[in-house]
Amino acid sequence: MLKQIILPSLLALSLGACATAVPPVEVTRFHIDNPARSGTVVVQEMPGNPDVGLEFRTYAAAVEQELQRAGFTSAPAAGSDYIALVGFSRSFRDPAYDTRRGPVSVGVGGGVGSGGFSGVGLGLGINLSGKPKGVVYTELQVQLRRRSDSTTIWEGRAMTQAREGSPAAQPGVSAQKLASALIGGYPGESGRTITVK
Repeated sequence: MLKQIILPSLLALSLGACATAVPPVEVTRFHIDNPARSGTVVVQEMPGNPDVGLEFRTYAAAVEQELQRAGFTSAPAAGSDYIALVGFSRSFRDPAYDTRRGPVSVGVGGGVGSGGFSGVGLGLGINLSGKPKGVVYTELQVQLRRRSDSTTIWEGRAMTQAREGSPAAQPGVSAQKLASALIGGYPGESGRTITVK
């Protein structure tokens, strides 16, 4: 009897911990009036992408998988209807270098980029451990272009942050979460920034 009560309780606690392990993702999308919802697509590296190699392939694979869920079919590079350009960046903020940082910190950031992306963010952190952990910031960008005339029919950006060493800071977890948040519900509302949990 006690086993029947304890096991479901432990399972519920572990599932709750998994659900809260990945922080929310901020997503912004832009698209033409009626973007394509099917066709063949190839995923390629976005020009100027700062990071290539194994980690890039992790993000590219996550984007390809989500595009397939949205209705597209993977194809060889030369024969696809669309090209999905993928770029991502990961940056790290080490609190040890901020000597003014106390137990409470507030951060503000903003920027304007190509394709109409702009944004301002505000963050509040409370440190009760005495030893602050660094924060990993990850951003994923995707542009879907028509091959025939190179017109961008859809583009989006997804950003998240996670504590250093947490599961959510790992490339495989963040790639899947960002790609799912960005492409899920494709094409999404154009020009609006949303938070995906």
